[in-house]
Amino acid sequence: MATNKVFPNPGDLQRSALLIIDVQRELFEKSTQVYQADQLIANILELVARAHQAQMPVVFIQHNSKNYLVKGSEGWLLHPKLTPKPEDGQVFKEHGNAFEKTNLGELLTAHGVGRVVAAGLVTHGCVKSTCLGALELGYQVVLAGDAHSSYNADAAAVISKWNQQLSAQGVQVTDTAQVNFA
Repeated sequence: MATNKVFPNPGDLQRSALLIIDVQRELFEKSTQVYQADQLIANILELVARAHQAQMPVVFIQHNSKNYLVKGSEGWLLHPKLTPKPEDGQVFKEHGNAFEKTNLGELLTAHGVGRVVAAGLVTHGCVKSTCLGALELGYQVVLAGDAHSSYNADAAAVISKWNQQLSAQGVQVTDTAQVNFA
């Protein structure tokens, strides 16, 4: 089994950034609803407000694809309750890991970030991949365990499984209320 190279932490561990992953309209329009969608959005909005209050970077990440989440389409847009501020970062991606072939790493480096807090959609896809990608790059990773979800029929079990598996791989999984940006 090949071992991925792990880089030293690229920034200051006291400097966090909030990554909001793929909270896009089309994902809320699937036949299987996003699990606990209202609470998910409320938790994400709380995280965004607290990151802004602590003057930490907030990065909104949007997935692009040829078949769904087509860049520029209504479904590709962020959930209507999310309204980024002009100073917030935006990253557009085509892969599950938001660091892959994007400027996310450079954006975080420019802010001296050594710790990322992740939230968004979907648990077993882009949230998982981005958390693991951040770990591999040397970031300290916090996953808001109640601020990520899926539209999977077994979403509660999927969320629990990945909270446990990511924790075992070095991600700090904690509830939104326990996340700090200091």
